[in-house]
Amino acid sequence: MKKPINVSSQGATLDTSRRNFLKLSGIGIAVAGLTLVGCDDDDFEYNDNKIFDLGMGDVGVLNYAYALEQLEADFYTKVVNNFYAGISNAEKEVLTDLYHHEIIHRDFFKAAITGATTNVLPTLEFQYPNVNFNDRSSVLATAKALEDTGVAAYNAAGKYITNPTYLVIAGKIVSVEARHASAIRDLINPLTAAFSGDDVVDPVTGLDVAKEPKDVIAAAGGFIKTPFTWKERGIN
Repeated sequence: MKKPINVSSQGATLDTSRRNFLKLSGIGIAVAGLTLVGCDDDDFEYNDNKIFDLGMGDVGVLNYAYALEQLEADFYTKVVNNFYAGISNAEKEVLTDLYHHEIIHRDFFKAAITGATTNVLPTLEFQYPNVNFNDRSSVLATAKALEDTGVAAYNAAGKYITNPTYLVIAGKIVSVEARHASAIRDLINPLTAAFSGDDVVDPVTGLDVAKEPKDVIAAAGGFIKTPFTWKERGIN
């Protein structure tokens, strides 16, 4: 049965009084009152081991994005709750902006999926065994890896989305994620071309890197404690 998804920005945590160069651009506050087309309840399932499967079709992609946004939101929450030693005010400002954005992205996907079904990807648990949150290089290197991977994930997942409304929203979110990636790269290597390095932007085509879900989960899997599958995309 299809049900409408009514998404509101009420309760969003973005500090709108701050006027910084990083802006959310079209998600969060801009989606107030937006109605999306619902998904089928039976698109969700658990496997024989009672491990959550992301589901089929568009709903699988939504849950996939929700998992990645949960990871990024969790990471930046830890960063801003205990900033690394010697952090500058400018770095605090950038990382706090990214924190607000990722919280809104996470909450948006939760609201969208919850509006369509009761079978929503659960809140995941994460771990950061090799991250020293008190060390600038460790935090920024991890942020760079997460942001680059997130952009590449959206780039590849777009072709699996059939609902044009979802595709537009995904396009808006990935544009913000790309800004995040560029900002982090500029913090690491300021005033260089690293913000759009050849490792993420093909110098011939001018297109950004795209990574399939299996490759993304392989890269981010070390952070994710809660197991899940996406059988449709070969993630078991």
